Amino acid sequence: MTRPSAYYITTPIYYVNDLPHIGHAYTTLACDVLARFMRADGHDVMFLTGTDEHGQKVEKSASAAGVEPMAFVDSVSERFRDLAGVMGFTNDDFIRTTEPRHISSCQEIWRRIAANNAPDSTESNIYLGKYDGWYSVRDEAFYAESELTKGADGVKVAPSGAPVEWVEEPSYFFRLSAWQEPLLKFYEDNPDFIAPDSRRNEVISFVRSGLLDLSISRTSFSWGVPVPDDPKHIMYVWLDALTNYITAAGFPDESKPSWETYWPADLHMVGKDIVRFHAVYWPAFLMAAGLAPPKRVYAHGWWTNEGQKISKSLGNVIDPLEMVEQYGLDAVRYFLLREVPFGNDGDFSRRSMVGRINSDLANDLGNLAQRTLSMIAKNCDGQLPSFDAATAPDADFASRESLLAARGLISGLRDIMGRQSFHEALELVWTVVRDANRTIDADAPWKLRKTDPEAMKAVLWLQAETIRHIAIVLRPFMPTAMDAMLDQLGVGTEAREFSCLSSVGELTDEHSLVPGTALPKPSPVFPRYVDEEEEEGA
Repeated sequence: MTRPSAYYITTPIYYVNDLPHIGHAYTTLACDVLARFMRADGHDVMFLTGTDEHGQKVEKSASAAGVEPMAFVDSVSERFRDLAGVMGFTNDDFIRTTEPRHISSCQEIWRRIAANNAPDSTESNIYLGKYDGWYSVRDEAFYAESELTKGADGVKVAPSGAPVEWVEEPSYFFRLSAWQEPLLKFYEDNPDFIAPDSRRNEVISFVRSGLLDLSISRTSFSWGVPVPDDPKHIMYVWLDALTNYITAAGFPDESKPSWETYWPADLHMVGKDIVRFHAVYWPAFLMAAGLAPPKRVYAHGWWTNEGQKISKSLGNVIDPLEMVEQYGLDAVRYFLLREVPFGNDGDFSRRSMVGRINSDLANDLGNLAQRTLSMIAKNCDGQLPSFDAATAPDADFASRESLLAARGLISGLRDIMGRQSFHEALELVWTVVRDANRTIDADAPWKLRKTDPEAMKAVLWLQAETIRHIAIVLRPFMPTAMDAMLDQLGVGTEAREFSCLSSVGELTDEHSLVPGTALPKPSPVFPRYVDEEEEEGA
């Protein structure tokens, strides 16, 4: 089989001054689901995540902890690896910005940017000057006076709420101002580069308002990548961090197959708070270095906790590891991508979490599978029942409708997943889940058992085949649960990719469930969740 084109997807690399929280899990989960989906559809996928380990904030935190910066980042980076393991993420690479491969990559992109002139100019993209302005150590970002407001204690704060400090030091600058028109032209020529539309409009408005040259080096600390030929300067942490995407693809060795295969990246998935760095600074850096920008940047929303903004001071940070321990991995994966339209802000609450588990998973999908498989176990000697598409009257079984709908799922999902509309994808699948529950009620195989046993078998086969399609398309979202469901249907591990989905309009083909296949004893894949707190209060 000829494989479709390669697909390179990245999370932002996570700053090691933070501990893993729901935001990190959310971004990486979205990438993991998309990577699994694309692999199942035959694509050659490269999925990257990692940790951003340089900068003034890290140096200060290490000093406060009484350890060397490298020991500090080693410890925290491992926690992000642990998160990936617990959440079942299938990243192909985990990059750390302290790796030698990355340091050489950063220094090479600096050299290339400096070697080229700014647009419509005879001067280099990089020049030496002096920076004096407002800087947020927490955000690792520079801010104009117009962007600042006064915090509760009267001090100036950034749009993120982080305090800023006045900085004066020698600095190399990137002529970002010269890239204003080329960036606007790039956005116009590539309307899908920034998503969703609200973020695209925000970025274009920011660029149109006028770009200032950007300070890209610091001399007041030493924990970072040295500037080529001037090691007293440390590269600005965002130029360092963003470069990880091309490092992992093989840069600066552009003869590597990985570079030729995966760059430009198909998708950078980020939180909305860092869209400016990815959609303004990063394409400008790349174009200045003579490299192609990524194809798309998607900036998703933030989560709140029971209606409150999440913050360390409020003590309401959501630990994804605790969520998984309490509710189960697949339920958490489903909830995070189902609860709100992807791109919007979302609110986590125990009630909504338990509601999704019990309504969508246990009642809808779990009940559909359990009653179908239980009837097969009880009435068909534990074997897949017989079904003859040639002789079964089309109008006799409502369950035929849900199977045909299930066979049309993948064609609709490809477009939806290409737009990263995970909520919409799950809603499409659930229209078939709900319809299958409706049609099995309409056909009532428990009644046919007495009046027409052959018709009962046909209905149960149609429902089992519908569940097979549903389980295969849901594997990227809930891999463990759907594999358990496919095990109970007797579907081999080699027959769970999208190429094994049957064609639209056909009831049987070479991939269909084989009548007579012995099935294991069915067991609930999604048991109901009993909220102990509510029980105690009852």
